[in-house]
This record gives sequence, C-alpha cells and structure tokens, in this order.
Amino acid sequence: MAKQRSSFAKLQRDKAKKERASRKRAARRDRNSSDEDSVANDEPRDVVSMVSGDGEPSPKELLMMVEDLHQRRQAGIISEEDFEEAKVELFARLQT
Repeated sequence: MAKQRSSFAKLQRDKAKKERASRKRAARRDRNSSDEDSVANDEPRDVVSMVSGDGEPSPKELLMMVEDLHQRRQAGIISEEDFEEAKVELFARLQT
C-alpha cells in the first residue's frame, strides 16, 4: 500500500510553524545584539563607587561589577582591603 501524503492544510501549518520559529530566532538575535551593543557603549565606571552607590543595579550591572572587581584585583589595580570591602558591600546588596 502506498503511504498517504500530507494534506495541504498540514503542509500550510508546518510552513507557518517554521516561519514563526524563524521570526522568533531573528527577534532573539536582534535583542541579544542590541543588549551587547548597549553594554559595549557604556562608559566604564569605577567598581567601588558602583558597589557603594545608591539605587538598585540591574542584573547585568551586578555581573559586570563582579567581573570588573575580580579583574582589577588580579591586575593589582585595587588593594586586597578595597577588594574585600567592595565584595562585602556587593554581597550585601545582592541579598536585599
């Protein structure tokens, strides 16, 4: 017996499903690239002042602060005391 072919409606649904998935991928790619551009265009800020600053940092800013803090400590830009102080303040802000 011959295998039954898909109906036209099924083919149309599959095509529409693929198109929606393609649009979602494109939107996700555009959203990610615009986020990276905005982070890349931001002026570098002093980590210690960011940690002790007012307001609630966004999750991206928190990750940036942690990364920058560790990079500055490894490069010897900040002392061990400043590193520990900033780390304590940062962790205090993370828990609130």
